Amino acid sequence: MLRYLPFLLILALTIYAFIDCLNTPEEEVKSLPKGVWVLIILLFSIVGPAVWLLSGKKRTAAGGVGGGFGGGGRARRTQWVAPDDNPEFLRSLRKDEDADEKDADKKKDKDKDDQG
Repeated sequence: MLRYLPFLLILALTIYAFIDCLNTPEEEVKSLPKGVWVLIILLFSIVGPAVWLLSGKKRTAAGGVGGGFGGGGRARRTQWVAPDDNPEFLRSLRKDEDADEKDADKKKDKDKDDQG
């Protein structure tokens, strides 16, 4: 099994670089057109993906400024990441909860009227 590990690592690197290249917007690709980068990645199994990851696209630092690898080349999100960070979503949950409580109260009152 260990003798297959280098092959699997090279394959994983190639697949990662290929998908990363395809998902990168054209304006973030450096030096060559995106199609040429795809060919380089696929034709040169170790060198192609390594060159793409090191110098194929514009990357930003974790703070969103300058070069480097921290940000992965993507702009920082200004939208909510999770639904529980979205005030509108939380408001809709409160409304649903209030409506459920009213329905439960109505059902309870109806049950009391039916019994009495």
